[in-house]
Amino acid sequence: MKTKSIYLILLRSLYLAAATFGVESLALTAQVAAKVNQQATQENILIEKLQFQRAEFNKTLAVNKINQKHIEKLSPGKVWVLDKQKEVQADAFTWVVNDTKKSAQQPFLQLNKQQKKPASKPSKKPKPAKKPAKKDSFKAFDKVIKDTKISKGLFTLYRDKEKNKIYLEVKPTQFKKNYLATATLESGIGEAGIYSGMPLQDFLFYFERVGDNLHFVVRNVNFRTQEGDPQARSLARSFSDSVLYRVKIKSIHPQRKSVLIDLGDLLLSDLAGLSSSLGVPGSQEKSYFGSAKVFPKNIEVQSILNFSGTGKRRSSKFRTLADKRGFTLKLHYSLSELPDNNYRPRLADERVGYFITAYQDLSTKDPSDPFVRYVNRWNLEKKYPNASISEPKKPIVYWIDNATPYEYREAIKEGVLMWNRAFEAAGFKNAIEVKQMPDSATWDPSDIRYNTIRWINTVDGYFAMGPSRVNPLTGEILDADILIDASLVSSLKKDYRQMVQPTQSSKKITSLSAMMQNRLLCGNGLEEDEDSEETPVVKRLSILASKYDLCYGIEATNQFGYGKLAISLLRDLPPTSQETKEYIHQYLRLIVAHEVGHTLGLRHNFRGSTMLSPTEMNDRSITRSRGQVASVMDYIPPNIAPESIKQGDYFPSIIGPYDAWAIKYGYSQIKAASTKAEEPVLREIASESYKPEYSYSTDEDVYDLDPTADAWDNSSNVLLYSKWQMDNARKMWDRINKRYPLVGESYSDVRERFGAVLNNYFQQIYYTSKYIGGQSFYRVYASENQTRLPFEPVPVEKQRQALEVLSDYIFAEDAFDFSPELLNKLAPSRWRHWGSNPQIGRLDYPIHDLVLFMQNMVLYDLLSSDRLSRLKDIELKSRSGEALTLPELFNTLQDSIWTEVLKPKDKDIEISSLRRGLQRKYLDILTNMVLRKVNVPEDARTLAWYKLRQLGEKLDDAKSEDEYTKAHLLETRQRISKVLNAPLRTN
Repeated sequence: MKTKSIYLILLRSLYLAAATFGVESLALTAQVAAKVNQQATQENILIEKLQFQRAEFNKTLAVNKINQKHIEKLSPGKVWVLDKQKEVQADAFTWVVNDTKKSAQQPFLQLNKQQKKPASKPSKKPKPAKKPAKKDSFKAFDKVIKDTKISKGLFTLYRDKEKNKIYLEVKPTQFKKNYLATATLESGIGEAGIYSGMPLQDFLFYFERVGDNLHFVVRNVNFRTQEGDPQARSLARSFSDSVLYRVKIKSIHPQRKSVLIDLGDLLLSDLAGLSSSLGVPGSQEKSYFGSAKVFPKNIEVQSILNFSGTGKRRSSKFRTLADKRGFTLKLHYSLSELPDNNYRPRLADERVGYFITAYQDLSTKDPSDPFVRYVNRWNLEKKYPNASISEPKKPIVYWIDNATPYEYREAIKEGVLMWNRAFEAAGFKNAIEVKQMPDSATWDPSDIRYNTIRWINTVDGYFAMGPSRVNPLTGEILDADILIDASLVSSLKKDYRQMVQPTQSSKKITSLSAMMQNRLLCGNGLEEDEDSEETPVVKRLSILASKYDLCYGIEATNQFGYGKLAISLLRDLPPTSQETKEYIHQYLRLIVAHEVGHTLGLRHNFRGSTMLSPTEMNDRSITRSRGQVASVMDYIPPNIAPESIKQGDYFPSIIGPYDAWAIKYGYSQIKAASTKAEEPVLREIASESYKPEYSYSTDEDVYDLDPTADAWDNSSNVLLYSKWQMDNARKMWDRINKRYPLVGESYSDVRERFGAVLNNYFQQIYYTSKYIGGQSFYRVYASENQTRLPFEPVPVEKQRQALEVLSDYIFAEDAFDFSPELLNKLAPSRWRHWGSNPQIGRLDYPIHDLVLFMQNMVLYDLLSSDRLSRLKDIELKSRSGEALTLPELFNTLQDSIWTEVLKPKDKDIEISSLRRGLQRKYLDILTNMVLRKVNVPEDARTLAWYKLRQLGEKLDDAKSEDEYTKAHLLETRQRISKVLNAPLRTN
C-alpha cells in the first residue's frame, strides 16, 4: 500500500535521507521542498524544477560518488538514480521533487528503501543495515569483444565490421590524462564551406569515469597558476571544464579494470558540431565507420556520417548534390597523446607577427597584464647545438598530395623550400623538406602524423588555407595541412559582377572601405559578430578564418585573372605562351609560400608589399637578391609594369627580410635556463622593428587609417603604382574592344573581361582614397635606437597628390570614356542549369548605375564622419601648414565635381549624364550635413553650408542650351535654396 509524505527542509544542516530512507550518504544541503512517492522497494524522484535564488552562482544539483572526485550534474526534467554510495548536494536554490507516477518513461532516480525499526535507546548505537551484494550490471568483457579484431596502440580498439561496431578500451591510468582530438572533413560536397580537408574542431580533452558512464571532457586551459601557488586548489572550483559527451560503459575488464565504450556513441554522433552548422539533421543509424588505425601515440578513425532531410536552412540550396534529400560526409578523427619532448615555450612580442597561445596567469604579480602569451611554432632543435648553423634533429616535412596535377608539383615544392632561406637566419640548414605522397600510400592526408599539402576541388571556394594544430598548453605546433583549391589556378572565367555590380546587398554598404572588406571567404583573422545574420556555415568559415587565417578567397582569383589578362593584352601574348605559364608558376609558388608561412606560425603582414619602389620592383637584380617584398605574408597582387617599363617578376621568387627576421625571433636556439630567461635576447631581436623592412601590420591594423598597410596594394609608392594600373586598365579596355570576342567565343566572355579590369580599377581608387586623412601606425616601443612614434600622419603633399588622382581618375568628365561599341558587346551568359544562373532583370550592362555607385562610395567615404573627424585631429597632430584641412578638402572636391559651373570653358554649359549623377550625390551629402541628418564635426557642417551657398551663387550665372543641363541646373538651384532656408534643426 502506497503512502505519501512531504518533507520540507529549511536549513542546510538537516539531512533527509539518513533519517527517512536509511541512506546514510544522501545529504540535501539547500532549501528544499520535496514530494516523494514512496514505494515498497524503491523511491522514484524526478527533478522537476530549479528555482535559483542567486542566478549568478549558476549551480546545479549534483550527485557525488563517495571517495571519488567526479560529479554528475542533475538537470531539470530528468530523473536520476541514487543508492547508498551516492550523495546529493545542492547550494543556494530550491529544488522540487514531484510524484513520478506519470513519468514511467523517464530513467528513474532510485533510492533503496530500508524498513523502519522501532526507536532504540539513545545510548545504544544502531546496528548498520546489512548491505546486499551489488549486482554487476555490465556484460562480461569477453562477451562484448567476441568476434572482434583487436588493434593495440595508444588505445586498444575492438572492431566488428559486420555489426559496424568499434569498442574503445580506456585504462584507469588514462583517466584524467590530457589528449588531443582533431576532426577534419575528409570528404565534402564542394560548396558552401563543406570542403574536403577543412578542419572542424580541435579539443584538448580527457576521459573521466562517472558511475556507469565515461565522460568526454574538454580541458579549460585559459586559466592557470604557477607551481606551488595555493590558488591551484581554487582553480577547478572557479573555472569549469566542459563535458561534451557522456558515453555508457559497456563493460569493465575484471583484471585491468579498464572500461569499454562503444566508440560509435562518440564518433558517429555530432561531436564535430556539423548538424547545427549545416542546419541538416544527421542520421546515426545510417552512419558507419571507415578505416580505423592504431599507433603507439595516436589512433586515426574515419566516420562516414549520413545527413537526411531538407533541414531548415541550407540543404535545399546545395547545388552539387545528386539528391538534396540526403548526403554523406567523411570525417577523420585523430586522438593523440601530447608529446613529452621537453619543449620550451617561447614568449610572444606584439612587434613580431606570430599566432599565439595565451592564458591568464592567476599567480602573476603584474596587475596591468595578467596574460602569458606563447608563439605557436614547431619544436625545431639543432642536431649540433654549438654549431652556428646546423641541420635539425627532425626537419619539418611536407607531403604533396598525390591528387595534385603533375604540372603544379614543382611550383608547390619551390614554394615550400623558399622558407629554408629564412631558417638560415635562425641557424638551421635544410630545416624544411618536401616529399611526394606516393600513389600507393595507405595513409590519409588527414593523418596527424603527416603534414600534407592537399589539392581540393570546389565550385565556390577559390581559397587557400594553412591550418595547424597546436598543443594548447605550450603553443607547440604538432601538425599542419595546407589546402589549395584548384579554382585558384584553373578557373579564370569568374563572375566579376558580384564584385563590382550593384545588388540589393551592396546598396546597404555605406563606405568604400566596407565594400573592400566584403570578401567572400577570407575573414582576414577578424572574428564574426555574434549578432550576424549570416548562415551557420558562413559563421563556421569566419571562425576558421580567425583561427587559421583562411586566405585569399575570390579576390585572389580576380587578381590572378586580371594579371593573366593584362599580360595577354599589354604584351600581346596568347594565353598559351611560355610567359603565361611562367606567370602561373610564380603565382602558385607564392600561394604555397604564404600558406607554409602560416603553418610555421606566422600571421599576415600587410605592410610586406611596400618595400620597393615601383621601378625597383621590376629590377630582377634587386628582387631576386633582396626580395620583391618585405614579407610573403602579405596579400600580393601581380606586378604588372606599364608598357614603358621592362617587366620584372610578376610575383616574389624569394622570401623577404621580414620573414627571415620573424623566423629568427621564433626559432633561434637561445641558451637560457627557462622560457622567462630568454626574454632579454628576444627583446633585442624585436627592438629592430623600427626598421622599414621589419615593420609589421596585421589584420586588425588594416582597412582603416593606414594607406601603407592593406591587402593587394603594392610598392612603397602606392599612389604611383595605382596610377600605373589605372592607365593599364584604360589601355586594356580599348584592346578588349579590338580583340574580343575571338571567333567562336561568346560575348559574355567580353563582359567578364571588362568586369575584371573594372574591378581592379576601382580597387586602385580605394587605395588612393586612404591617403586622405591617413595615418601610418607602427608597432614600436620607446627606445634609444629609434625616434619613430606609433602614429605618423601622411605628409600633406601625398594627400594632395591623392586628391588629384581621384579628381582625374574617378570624378573627371573623361574618367570613364568607354566606346559605344564596347558597351554593346557586354552580353550576359544565358546558360541555365545547376551551378550557372542567368542574369535576371536587365540584360544590358548597367554602366550608369555601376559608375555612379562607385563614385558615390568614394565620395561618401571621403566625407564620412570618421574621415572628417580624423582630419580635424590631424590638424592638432601636425605643425602649421603641414595638414590637409577641412576647407581644403571641401574646396578641392567642389572644384573637381562642379568644374563645368565653377570654371566653364564656354558660355554655353553642357554637363554629361555621369557628371550630373555625381553632382547630385555631392549635393545629397552636403544637404544631409546641413540638415543634421548625419553626425559630422560642426566645422564640417558649417563648411557644407558655406559651399552650398557659394555654389548657389555661381549657378545664378550658369547658362545652357542643353535641356538635360538646363533642368539639372534649375533643380540644383531650387534644392540649394530650400536647404539654406530650411528651419534650424538641432541634434
